[in-house]
Amino acid sequence: MKKSKKVLAIAALSTVALTLAACGSNNNSGGNSGGSDGDVPTLTMYRQGDAPINYDDLIGKANEILEEKVGAHLKMEFVGWGDWDQKMSTIVASGEAYDISIAQNYVTNAQKGAYTDLTDMLPDLAKTAYENLPESYITGNLIGDKLYAFPINGNVYGQQMMTFNQELIEKYGLDISNVGDSYASATDVLTKFHEQEPNTPAFAIGKDFKASGNYDYPLGNGYPFAVKSEGTGTPTIINQYDDDEFVANLVTLHEWYTAGLIPTDAATSSQPYNLNENTWFMREETQGPLDYGDNALTNAAGKELVSQPLTKPFKSTGQAQMANYVVGNTSKNKELAVKLLGELNSNPELLNLLVYGIEGEQWEKVDDDTIKLLDGYQADTHLGAWNTGDNTILYTTENITDEMISERDESIENSVESPILGFNFNTDSVKTEITNIANVMNRYVSTINTGTLDPKDTLPELLAGLEQAGWAKVQEEMQTQLDEFYANK
Repeated sequence: MKKSKKVLAIAALSTVALTLAACGSNNNSGGNSGGSDGDVPTLTMYRQGDAPINYDDLIGKANEILEEKVGAHLKMEFVGWGDWDQKMSTIVASGEAYDISIAQNYVTNAQKGAYTDLTDMLPDLAKTAYENLPESYITGNLIGDKLYAFPINGNVYGQQMMTFNQELIEKYGLDISNVGDSYASATDVLTKFHEQEPNTPAFAIGKDFKASGNYDYPLGNGYPFAVKSEGTGTPTIINQYDDDEFVANLVTLHEWYTAGLIPTDAATSSQPYNLNENTWFMREETQGPLDYGDNALTNAAGKELVSQPLTKPFKSTGQAQMANYVVGNTSKNKELAVKLLGELNSNPELLNLLVYGIEGEQWEKVDDDTIKLLDGYQADTHLGAWNTGDNTILYTTENITDEMISERDESIENSVESPILGFNFNTDSVKTEITNIANVMNRYVSTINTGTLDPKDTLPELLAGLEQAGWAKVQEEMQTQLDEFYANK
Protein backbone atom coordinates (compact mmCIF):
# COMPACT_ATOMS: atom_id res chain seq x y z
CA MET A 1 0.00 0.00 0.00
CA LYS A 2 1.46 3.30 -1.04
CA LYS A 3 1.88 5.72 1.83
CA SER A 4 0.65 8.58 -0.38
CA LYS A 5 -2.71 6.81 -0.60
CA LYS A 6 -2.96 5.77 3.04
CA VAL A 7 -4.31 9.00 4.46
CA LEU A 8 -7.23 10.48 6.27
CA ALA A 9 -10.39 10.75 4.25
CA ILE A 10 -13.35 12.02 6.13
CA ALA A 11 -13.24 11.82 9.84
CA ALA A 12 -10.31 13.93 10.93
CA LEU A 13 -11.06 17.52 11.89
CA SER A 14 -14.61 17.22 10.69
CA THR A 15 -15.56 14.91 13.53
CA VAL A 16 -14.23 17.34 16.10
CA ALA A 17 -16.31 19.97 14.35
CA LEU A 18 -19.36 17.85 15.08
CA THR A 19 -18.54 17.75 18.77
CA LEU A 20 -16.61 20.94 19.51
CA ALA A 21 -19.74 22.86 20.29
CA ALA A 22 -21.38 19.85 21.90
CA CYS A 23 -20.39 20.17 25.50
CA GLY A 24 -22.74 17.70 27.09
CA SER A 25 -21.00 14.68 28.49
CA ASN A 26 -22.04 11.16 27.61
CA ASN A 27 -19.33 9.61 29.70
CA ASN A 28 -18.81 6.75 32.04
CA SER A 29 -17.50 8.61 35.04
CA GLY A 30 -14.92 7.38 37.47
CA GLY A 31 -11.81 6.40 35.54
CA ASN A 32 -9.30 4.02 37.03
CA SER A 33 -6.06 2.28 36.32
CA GLY A 34 -5.41 -1.40 36.51
CA GLY A 35 -8.90 -2.83 36.06
CA SER A 36 -9.41 -6.20 34.43
CA ASP A 37 -11.77 -8.14 32.22
CA GLY A 38 -11.27 -11.68 33.45
CA ASP A 39 -7.55 -12.37 33.14
CA VAL A 40 -7.02 -9.51 30.68
CA PRO A 41 -6.14 -6.07 32.16
CA THR A 42 -8.38 -3.20 31.07
CA LEU A 43 -6.77 0.19 30.49
CA THR A 44 -8.69 3.42 30.94
CA MET A 45 -8.51 6.13 28.26
CA TYR A 46 -10.02 9.61 28.62
CA ARG A 47 -11.02 11.45 25.44
CA GLN A 48 -13.24 14.36 24.44
CA GLY A 49 -16.73 14.22 23.01
CA ASP A 50 -19.58 11.75 23.19
CA ALA A 51 -19.50 8.00 22.78
CA PRO A 52 -20.66 6.65 19.40
CA ILE A 53 -24.11 5.08 19.56
CA ASN A 54 -22.50 1.76 18.59
CA TYR A 55 -19.63 2.11 21.08
CA ASP A 56 -20.15 -1.33 22.61
CA ASP A 57 -19.85 -3.02 19.21
CA LEU A 58 -16.80 -0.94 18.23
CA ILE A 59 -14.90 -1.44 21.46
CA GLY A 60 -15.84 -5.12 21.57
CA LYS A 61 -14.28 -5.75 18.15
CA ALA A 62 -11.32 -3.48 19.00
CA ASN A 63 -10.67 -5.40 22.20
CA GLU A 64 -10.56 -8.68 20.30
CA ILE A 65 -7.63 -7.24 18.34
CA LEU A 66 -5.99 -5.64 21.36
CA GLU A 67 -6.23 -8.80 23.43
CA GLU A 68 -4.43 -10.76 20.70
CA LYS A 69 -1.81 -8.13 19.87
CA VAL A 70 -1.19 -6.41 23.23
CA GLY A 71 -2.76 -8.59 25.88
CA ALA A 72 -5.03 -5.83 27.12
CA HIS A 73 -8.50 -4.39 26.73
CA LEU A 74 -9.40 -0.70 26.41
CA LYS A 75 -12.19 1.22 28.11
CA MET A 76 -12.84 4.74 26.82
CA GLU A 77 -14.21 7.36 29.17
CA PHE A 78 -15.90 10.13 27.15
CA VAL A 79 -15.96 13.67 28.55
CA GLY A 80 -18.02 16.42 26.92
CA TRP A 81 -16.10 19.31 25.39
CA GLY A 82 -17.52 21.85 27.78
CA ASP A 83 -16.50 19.74 30.78
CA TRP A 84 -13.10 18.64 29.53
CA ASP A 85 -10.77 21.24 31.05
CA GLN A 86 -12.43 21.15 34.46
CA LYS A 87 -12.65 17.36 34.53
CA MET A 88 -9.03 16.76 33.56
CA SER A 89 -7.73 19.53 35.83
CA THR A 90 -9.53 17.84 38.72
CA ILE A 91 -8.09 14.43 37.81
CA VAL A 92 -4.55 15.81 37.65
CA ALA A 93 -4.92 17.75 40.90
CA SER A 94 -6.41 14.80 42.78
CA GLY A 95 -3.90 12.26 41.57
CA GLU A 96 -6.66 9.96 40.31
CA ALA A 97 -5.27 6.86 38.64
CA TYR A 98 -5.83 6.48 34.89
CA ASP A 99 -3.80 4.96 32.09
CA ILE A 100 -4.16 7.03 28.90
CA SER A 101 -5.67 10.40 28.06
CA ILE A 102 -5.66 13.15 25.53
CA ALA A 103 -3.38 15.76 27.09
CA GLN A 104 -4.88 18.81 28.73
CA ASN A 105 -2.48 21.76 29.14
CA TYR A 106 0.28 19.46 27.91
CA VAL A 107 3.34 21.54 28.75
CA THR A 108 2.15 22.74 32.14
CA ASN A 109 0.94 19.34 33.34
CA ALA A 110 3.99 17.54 32.01
CA GLN A 111 6.19 19.93 33.98
CA LYS A 112 4.06 19.26 37.05
CA GLY A 113 4.91 15.56 36.77
CA ALA A 114 1.41 14.48 35.80
CA TYR A 115 2.53 12.56 32.71
CA THR A 116 4.93 9.66 32.21
CA ASP A 117 8.26 10.33 30.49
CA LEU A 118 7.95 8.45 27.18
CA THR A 119 11.31 9.43 25.70
CA ASP A 120 12.80 5.94 25.88
CA MET A 121 9.57 3.97 26.04
CA LEU A 122 8.12 4.99 22.67
CA PRO A 123 11.05 3.88 20.48
CA ASP A 124 11.21 0.62 22.40
CA LEU A 125 7.56 -0.32 23.00
CA ALA A 126 5.83 1.48 20.08
CA LYS A 127 8.64 1.34 17.54
CA THR A 128 6.68 1.16 14.27
CA ALA A 129 4.24 3.92 15.19
CA TYR A 130 6.97 6.13 16.63
CA GLU A 131 9.16 5.86 13.55
CA ASN A 132 6.25 6.93 11.33
CA LEU A 133 5.90 10.28 13.11
CA PRO A 134 7.08 13.32 11.12
CA GLU A 135 9.93 15.15 12.84
CA SER A 136 7.79 18.24 13.49
CA TYR A 137 5.59 16.23 15.86
CA ILE A 138 8.59 15.20 17.93
CA THR A 139 10.16 18.66 17.82
CA GLY A 140 6.89 20.34 18.74
CA ASN A 141 6.39 18.17 21.80
CA LEU A 142 9.84 18.04 23.38
CA ILE A 143 10.04 19.62 26.81
CA GLY A 144 13.73 20.12 27.32
CA ASP A 145 15.00 16.87 25.86
CA LYS A 146 12.08 14.81 27.11
CA LEU A 147 8.95 13.60 25.33
CA TYR A 148 5.83 13.13 27.44
CA ALA A 149 3.28 12.54 24.68
CA PHE A 150 2.50 10.32 21.76
CA PRO A 151 1.14 12.81 19.19
CA ILE A 152 -1.41 11.67 16.64
CA ASN A 153 0.08 11.85 13.15
CA GLY A 154 -2.54 13.85 11.27
CA ASN A 155 -2.47 17.26 9.67
CA VAL A 156 1.12 18.41 9.88
CA TYR A 157 -0.01 21.99 9.33
CA GLY A 158 -3.25 23.73 10.12
CA GLN A 159 -5.26 26.69 8.90
CA GLN A 160 -8.32 28.34 10.42
CA MET A 161 -11.26 28.50 8.04
CA MET A 162 -14.66 30.17 7.97
CA THR A 163 -16.96 27.31 6.98
CA PHE A 164 -20.43 27.81 5.51
CA ASN A 165 -23.51 25.66 5.07
CA GLN A 166 -23.83 25.47 1.27
CA GLU A 167 -27.49 24.51 1.49
CA LEU A 168 -28.30 27.83 3.17
CA ILE A 169 -26.05 29.76 0.79
CA GLU A 170 -28.02 28.41 -2.15
CA LYS A 171 -31.39 28.82 -0.43
CA TYR A 172 -30.90 32.58 -0.09
CA GLY A 173 -28.66 33.23 -3.11
CA LEU A 174 -25.72 34.41 -1.02
CA ASP A 175 -22.14 34.98 -2.19
CA ILE A 176 -19.03 34.20 -0.09
CA SER A 177 -16.44 34.85 -2.80
CA ASN A 178 -15.26 38.03 -1.05
CA VAL A 179 -14.87 36.35 2.33
CA GLY A 180 -11.34 35.59 3.53
CA ASP A 181 -8.34 36.63 5.65
CA SER A 182 -10.41 38.44 8.31
CA TYR A 183 -13.60 38.12 10.30
CA ALA A 184 -14.68 41.53 9.01
CA SER A 185 -14.79 40.21 5.44
CA ALA A 186 -17.74 37.99 6.41
CA THR A 187 -19.88 40.78 7.90
CA ASP A 188 -21.91 41.44 4.75
CA VAL A 189 -22.90 37.83 4.05
CA LEU A 190 -23.65 37.12 7.71
CA THR A 191 -25.88 40.19 7.86
CA LYS A 192 -27.78 39.14 4.75
CA PHE A 193 -28.32 35.67 6.13
CA HIS A 194 -29.49 37.06 9.49
CA GLU A 195 -32.11 39.14 7.69
CA GLN A 196 -33.51 35.93 6.20
CA GLU A 197 -33.22 33.67 9.26
CA PRO A 198 -32.89 35.76 12.43
CA ASN A 199 -33.41 32.74 14.69
CA THR A 200 -30.55 30.68 13.21
CA PRO A 201 -27.08 31.76 14.43
CA ALA A 202 -25.20 33.40 11.60
CA PHE A 203 -21.92 32.63 13.40
CA ALA A 204 -22.41 29.63 15.66
CA ILE A 205 -20.06 29.76 18.65
CA GLY A 206 -20.17 28.95 22.35
CA LYS A 207 -18.27 29.57 25.55
CA ASP A 208 -15.10 27.74 24.48
CA PHE A 209 -14.61 29.81 21.32
CA LYS A 210 -11.41 31.83 21.04
CA ALA A 211 -10.78 34.30 18.25
CA SER A 212 -8.10 33.39 15.74
CA GLY A 213 -5.28 35.29 14.12
CA ASN A 214 -1.89 34.68 12.58
CA TYR A 215 -0.22 33.76 15.86
CA ASP A 216 1.33 30.82 17.65
CA TYR A 217 0.96 30.39 21.39
CA PRO A 218 3.73 29.12 23.69
CA LEU A 219 1.19 28.09 26.35
CA GLY A 220 -1.88 27.60 24.18
CA ASN A 221 -4.45 30.15 23.05
CA GLY A 222 -6.07 30.30 26.48
CA TYR A 223 -3.14 32.32 27.78
CA PRO A 224 -2.20 35.91 26.82
CA PHE A 225 1.19 35.05 25.32
CA ALA A 226 1.72 34.87 21.58
CA VAL A 227 4.16 35.38 18.74
CA LYS A 228 3.41 36.51 15.21
CA SER A 229 3.44 33.56 12.85
CA GLU A 230 5.42 35.51 10.25
CA GLY A 231 8.64 37.43 10.48
CA THR A 232 12.37 36.94 10.60
CA GLY A 233 14.82 36.69 13.46
CA THR A 234 13.99 35.86 17.05
CA PRO A 235 10.26 36.47 17.61
CA THR A 236 8.95 38.68 20.38
CA ILE A 237 6.51 37.43 22.99
CA ILE A 238 3.46 39.68 22.95
CA ASN A 239 0.02 39.76 24.53
CA GLN A 240 -2.40 39.14 21.68
CA TYR A 241 -5.07 41.05 23.62
CA ASP A 242 -2.87 44.12 23.31
CA ASP A 243 -2.08 43.64 19.60
CA ASP A 244 -3.86 45.72 16.96
CA GLU A 245 -4.65 42.79 14.64
CA PHE A 246 -6.23 40.72 17.39
CA VAL A 247 -8.09 43.65 18.93
CA ALA A 248 -9.58 44.45 15.52
CA ASN A 249 -10.95 40.90 15.41
CA LEU A 250 -12.47 41.30 18.86
CA VAL A 251 -14.10 44.57 17.82
CA THR A 252 -15.64 42.85 14.80
CA LEU A 253 -16.95 40.01 16.94
CA HIS A 254 -18.58 42.50 19.32
CA GLU A 255 -20.20 44.25 16.38
CA TRP A 256 -21.56 40.89 15.24
CA TYR A 257 -22.86 40.15 18.72
CA THR A 258 -24.57 43.53 18.96
CA ALA A 259 -26.15 42.97 15.55
CA GLY A 260 -27.51 39.57 16.57
CA LEU A 261 -25.17 37.54 14.36
CA ILE A 262 -23.78 35.65 17.38
CA PRO A 263 -26.06 33.83 19.88
CA THR A 264 -26.92 36.02 22.85
CA ASP A 265 -25.85 33.30 25.30
CA ALA A 266 -22.58 32.48 23.52
CA ALA A 267 -20.41 33.26 26.56
CA THR A 268 -22.14 30.60 28.66
CA SER A 269 -23.62 28.24 26.11
CA SER A 270 -22.77 24.60 25.48
CA GLN A 271 -25.32 24.43 22.65
CA PRO A 272 -24.34 21.86 20.02
CA TYR A 273 -24.23 23.10 16.44
CA ASN A 274 -23.78 19.79 14.68
CA LEU A 275 -22.27 19.76 11.21
CA ASN A 276 -25.14 17.80 9.72
CA GLU A 277 -27.89 20.13 10.96
CA ASN A 278 -29.19 23.48 9.71
CA THR A 279 -28.73 25.04 13.14
CA TRP A 280 -25.91 27.30 11.91
CA PHE A 281 -24.80 29.27 8.88
CA MET A 282 -21.09 29.87 9.52
CA ARG A 283 -18.66 28.26 11.93
CA GLU A 284 -14.90 28.24 12.37
CA GLU A 285 -12.95 25.07 11.54
CA THR A 286 -9.33 23.96 11.36
CA GLN A 287 -8.25 22.33 8.11
CA GLY A 288 -5.06 20.66 7.02
CA PRO A 289 -3.66 18.81 4.01
CA LEU A 290 -5.28 15.47 4.83
CA ASP A 291 -8.73 17.06 4.76
CA TYR A 292 -8.45 17.66 1.00
CA GLY A 293 -10.09 21.06 1.20
CA ASP A 294 -13.71 20.74 2.27
CA ASN A 295 -13.90 17.03 1.49
CA ALA A 296 -13.58 15.88 5.10
CA LEU A 297 -16.16 18.30 6.43
CA THR A 298 -18.60 17.61 3.60
CA ASN A 299 -18.42 13.85 4.06
CA ALA A 300 -18.88 14.07 7.80
CA ALA A 301 -21.85 16.42 7.45
CA GLY A 302 -23.50 14.37 4.73
CA LYS A 303 -23.99 17.55 2.72
CA GLU A 304 -21.83 20.17 1.07
CA LEU A 305 -19.89 22.60 3.23
CA VAL A 306 -17.63 25.29 1.79
CA SER A 307 -14.84 27.25 3.47
CA GLN A 308 -12.83 30.43 3.04
CA PRO A 309 -9.42 30.99 4.73
CA LEU A 310 -9.21 33.06 7.89
CA THR A 311 -5.54 32.53 8.74
CA LYS A 312 -2.48 31.39 6.81
CA PRO A 313 -1.42 27.73 6.98
CA PHE A 314 1.66 26.89 8.99
CA LYS A 315 3.28 24.18 11.07
CA SER A 316 2.84 25.27 14.64
CA THR A 317 3.58 23.97 18.08
CA GLY A 318 -0.16 23.99 18.63
CA GLN A 319 -0.68 21.81 15.57
CA ALA A 320 2.03 19.38 16.73
CA GLN A 321 0.23 19.18 20.07
CA MET A 322 -3.26 19.06 18.56
CA ALA A 323 -3.98 15.55 19.79
CA ASN A 324 -1.38 14.30 22.25
CA TYR A 325 -1.94 11.05 24.06
CA VAL A 326 -0.28 10.87 27.45
CA VAL A 327 0.18 8.08 29.97
CA GLY A 328 -0.78 9.09 33.48
CA ASN A 329 2.04 9.01 35.99
CA THR A 330 -0.47 7.37 38.31
CA SER A 331 -1.00 4.45 35.90
CA LYS A 332 -0.15 0.96 37.13
CA ASN A 333 0.20 -0.18 33.51
CA LYS A 334 2.62 2.28 31.92
CA GLU A 335 4.42 -0.12 29.60
CA LEU A 336 1.19 -1.81 28.56
CA ALA A 337 -0.35 1.61 27.88
CA VAL A 338 2.52 2.53 25.55
CA LYS A 339 2.19 -0.79 23.73
CA LEU A 340 -1.54 -0.16 23.29
CA LEU A 341 -0.87 3.30 21.86
CA GLY A 342 1.68 1.78 19.53
CA GLU A 343 -0.86 -0.76 18.27
CA LEU A 344 -3.54 1.88 17.84
CA ASN A 345 -1.15 3.91 15.68
CA SER A 346 0.24 1.08 13.56
CA ASN A 347 -2.54 -1.47 13.07
CA PRO A 348 -4.74 -0.53 10.06
CA GLU A 349 -7.42 -3.09 10.94
CA LEU A 350 -7.82 -1.64 14.44
CA LEU A 351 -7.69 2.03 13.51
CA ASN A 352 -9.99 1.84 10.49
CA LEU A 353 -12.53 -0.02 12.62
CA LEU A 354 -12.61 2.78 15.19
CA VAL A 355 -12.50 5.67 12.71
CA TYR A 356 -14.86 4.39 10.01
CA GLY A 357 -17.00 1.96 11.94
CA ILE A 358 -17.83 -1.66 11.24
CA GLU A 359 -16.98 -3.01 7.79
CA GLY A 360 -20.09 -4.03 5.91
CA GLU A 361 -22.27 -1.72 7.99
CA GLN A 362 -20.56 1.67 7.76
CA TRP A 363 -18.22 1.05 4.82
CA GLU A 364 -16.93 -1.49 2.33
CA LYS A 365 -13.64 -1.86 0.48
CA VAL A 366 -13.27 -0.83 -3.16
CA ASP A 367 -9.66 -2.01 -3.33
CA ASP A 368 -6.80 -2.60 -0.89
CA ASP A 369 -6.63 0.98 0.37
CA THR A 370 -9.86 2.61 -0.85
CA ILE A 371 -13.32 2.39 0.65
CA LYS A 372 -16.89 3.31 -0.14
CA LEU A 373 -19.08 4.76 2.60
CA LEU A 374 -22.42 3.09 3.16
CA ASP A 375 -25.69 4.54 4.41
CA GLY A 376 -24.83 3.25 7.88
CA TYR A 377 -21.90 5.63 8.10
CA GLN A 378 -23.20 8.46 10.26
CA ALA A 379 -21.49 11.02 12.47
CA ASP A 380 -22.35 9.14 15.66
CA THR A 381 -21.20 5.69 14.54
CA HIS A 382 -17.42 6.10 14.72
CA LEU A 383 -14.57 8.01 16.35
CA GLY A 384 -12.70 10.94 14.83
CA ALA A 385 -9.39 10.29 13.11
CA TRP A 386 -7.81 13.50 14.32
CA ASN A 387 -7.69 12.27 17.93
CA THR A 388 -7.66 8.49 17.56
CA GLY A 389 -4.62 7.29 15.61
CA ASP A 390 -2.07 7.71 12.82
CA ASN A 391 -4.03 9.08 9.87
CA THR A 392 -1.51 7.79 7.34
CA ILE A 393 -2.65 4.19 7.87
CA LEU A 394 -6.31 5.01 7.21
CA TYR A 395 -8.03 4.05 3.99
CA THR A 396 -9.12 6.80 1.61
CA THR A 397 -12.64 7.28 0.33
CA GLU A 398 -13.20 6.61 -3.35
CA ASN A 399 -13.61 10.29 -4.26
CA ILE A 400 -9.98 11.14 -3.40
CA THR A 401 -8.16 11.56 -6.73
CA ASP A 402 -4.48 11.42 -7.64
CA GLU A 403 -4.68 15.15 -8.37
CA MET A 404 -5.96 15.83 -4.86
CA ILE A 405 -3.12 13.78 -3.41
CA SER A 406 -0.59 15.70 -5.51
CA GLU A 407 -2.02 19.02 -4.32
CA ARG A 408 -1.86 17.77 -0.75
CA ASP A 409 1.81 16.82 -1.04
CA GLU A 410 2.67 20.15 -2.64
CA SER A 411 0.89 22.09 0.09
CA ILE A 412 2.80 20.20 2.77
CA GLU A 413 6.11 20.92 1.04
CA ASN A 414 5.30 24.64 0.77
CA SER A 415 3.87 25.08 4.25
CA VAL A 416 5.59 27.55 6.57
CA GLU A 417 7.02 26.54 9.93
CA SER A 418 6.06 28.45 13.05
CA PRO A 419 8.87 30.58 14.47
CA ILE A 420 8.47 28.83 17.83
CA LEU A 421 8.05 25.24 16.65
CA GLY A 422 9.80 23.14 19.27
CA PHE A 423 9.90 25.85 21.93
CA ASN A 424 8.25 24.78 25.17
CA PHE A 425 8.30 27.24 28.03
CA ASN A 426 9.56 26.02 31.42
CA THR A 427 7.17 27.54 33.96
CA ASP A 428 9.03 26.46 37.12
CA SER A 429 10.14 29.95 38.14
CA VAL A 430 6.77 31.62 37.48
CA LYS A 431 4.20 29.04 38.58
CA THR A 432 2.43 31.44 40.93
CA GLU A 433 2.16 34.10 38.24
CA ILE A 434 0.88 31.56 35.70
CA THR A 435 -1.85 30.51 38.13
CA ASN A 436 -2.80 34.14 38.79
CA ILE A 437 -2.89 34.90 35.07
CA ALA A 438 -5.10 31.86 34.45
CA ASN A 439 -7.53 33.13 37.10
CA VAL A 440 -7.71 36.53 35.41
CA MET A 441 -8.27 34.97 32.00
CA ASN A 442 -11.07 32.81 33.35
CA ARG A 443 -12.98 35.96 34.28
CA TYR A 444 -12.77 37.51 30.84
CA VAL A 445 -11.88 35.02 28.11
CA SER A 446 -15.39 33.89 27.17
CA THR A 447 -17.11 37.25 27.26
CA ILE A 448 -14.39 38.97 25.23
CA ASN A 449 -13.88 36.28 22.61
CA THR A 450 -17.57 35.72 21.93
CA GLY A 451 -18.11 39.45 21.44
CA THR A 452 -20.47 39.61 24.42
CA LEU A 453 -18.70 42.56 26.02
CA ASP A 454 -17.29 45.61 24.28
CA PRO A 455 -13.50 45.22 24.07
CA LYS A 456 -13.07 48.98 24.27
CA ASP A 457 -14.36 48.80 27.83
CA THR A 458 -13.28 45.32 28.86
CA LEU A 459 -9.76 45.04 27.44
CA PRO A 460 -8.33 47.78 29.70
CA GLU A 461 -9.69 45.86 32.71
CA LEU A 462 -8.20 42.60 31.42
CA LEU A 463 -4.79 44.13 30.72
CA ALA A 464 -4.68 45.79 34.13
CA GLY A 465 -5.60 42.51 35.80
CA LEU A 466 -2.89 40.66 33.89
CA GLU A 467 -0.24 43.18 34.85
CA GLN A 468 -1.22 42.85 38.50
CA ALA A 469 -1.10 39.05 38.14
CA GLY A 470 2.50 39.19 36.94
CA TRP A 471 2.26 39.15 33.16
CA ALA A 472 5.43 41.21 32.69
CA LYS A 473 7.49 38.84 34.83
CA VAL A 474 6.28 35.81 32.89
CA GLN A 475 6.86 37.55 29.56
CA GLU A 476 10.42 38.45 30.53
CA GLU A 477 11.21 34.86 31.56
CA MET A 478 9.53 33.48 28.45
CA GLN A 479 11.45 35.84 26.17
CA THR A 480 14.74 34.92 27.87
CA GLN A 481 14.08 31.23 27.28
CA LEU A 482 12.99 31.89 23.69
CA ASP A 483 16.16 33.89 22.99
CA GLU A 484 18.23 31.01 24.35
CA PHE A 485 16.22 28.54 22.26
CA TYR A 486 16.99 30.52 19.11
CA ALA A 487 20.65 30.89 19.98
CA ASN A 488 20.97 27.11 20.19
CA LYS A 489 18.95 26.25 17.07
